[in-house]
Amino acid sequence: MLAQIVLFDGFDPLDVVAPYEVLHAGGAAADGALTVELVTAEGPREVTAGIAPLSLRAVGRLDPARAGLVVVPGAAGRMPRGTGPADDGSVPAILARALDTGLPPLLKEAVDRTDVCVATVCGGSLLLAMAGLIGGRHAVTHHEGMDALASTGVRAVRARVVDDGDLVSAGGVTSGLDLGLHLLERELGPQPALFVERLFAHERRGVVWRAPA
Repeated sequence: MLAQIVLFDGFDPLDVVAPYEVLHAGGAAADGALTVELVTAEGPREVTAGIAPLSLRAVGRLDPARAGLVVVPGAAGRMPRGTGPADDGSVPAILARALDTGLPPLLKEAVDRTDVCVATVCGGSLLLAMAGLIGGRHAVTHHEGMDALASTGVRAVRARVVDDGDLVSAGGVTSGLDLGLHLLERELGPQPALFVERLFAHERRGVVWRAPA
């Protein structure tokens, strides 16, 4: 299985690196059953994180026809206060700029494909929601964005990880570790997930909420 982790300008680096390392280590432990790459809507390029001057290099283009798993991070920025317009450095503003690129149609293709699992960390679910792609689905985001997520028509669930079939989401930034471990166990079985959990000295925490069958 190929996992593609999406980068866009202003992404939160921990949202990317945590699941990347977990999935990469799990794939290696499972004899290469899962590989991971960083991608953008545009193809290979250097992508600036929301925490300057950090950047990561994408090696390819988001291609839901190739990927079995697509991971969407959130943004690193300020949370807006009050009801006034979001400033340019706020998380909603960064996500809005990401939607003004070639990313939305590729994300829509990923969401629409029954053979692709789309996973999100932190504000990644809000990015999908702002694009109108997950209305009526169950998802979680950072606790400060839960009301905004619910306002888009998403069924916001307060849990560490929310598994809604081919849509899996995780809450705050460190939950990317738990998301990666959950995906490993779901896709490759418990042994690779347990191996990585021990390797990283990380005990999974919080609740994995699963949508009713």
